[in-house]
Amino acid sequence: MWNKNEREGKADQVKGRVKQAVGDLTGDAELQAEGEADEAVGTGQATIGKAQKKVGEAIESVGKAVKR
Repeated sequence: MWNKNEREGKADQVKGRVKQAVGDLTGDAELQAEGEADEAVGTGQATIGKAQKKVGEAIESVGKAVKR
């Protein structure tokens, strides 16, 4: 299951790719650059979300080990 940062990051990546494609089709370099930036931000946010999930899983694992 994805967390909020992963979901929003993936959405920004898709939004960025769409903007890049529209910018390519229309010859709008500014829109294409904006799409690249959105995709990069989305990639970073998704990565943060994955890291948060891994930390949460590690903490949960330690908690289970301590209970034993």
